[in-house]
Amino acid sequence: MRDRLDVLKALADETRLRALCALRGGELCVCQLIALLELAPSTVSKHLSVLRSARLVDSRKEGRWMYYRLSREFRTPSTGKLLALLFEDVERTGRIADDRKRMKAICDESMDLLCRRLFSKTGKNCC
Repeated sequence: MRDRLDVLKALADETRLRALCALRGGELCVCQLIALLELAPSTVSKHLSVLRSARLVDSRKEGRWMYYRLSREFRTPSTGKLLALLFEDVERTGRIADDRKRMKAICDESMDLLCRRLFSKTGKNCC
């Protein structure tokens, strides 16, 4: 029961649903998700932590960048079915269509330039 509740709690947030929808297109760096969601890095990291704890996303580190992708293995068989239904439903919303357009532009930008643009005021790296 606990696994199912973790998944439902993770899905009960618009930001996390937007991140999951973005990850449908493939693996993304946390920098790209920060740019898309327009939230503080710590906030995006917290959302990704919740998704990872529910085993909805996997992560890997490459150099200074942290990458996320949709999980290939879910805790329960029903999780994949639930995600498929959610994706089908939210794809019809204007917010996700806007995110898809913005994500294309974000992915066209080099990672170094994106990081510099996002963190020029703080002087920190994104990852």
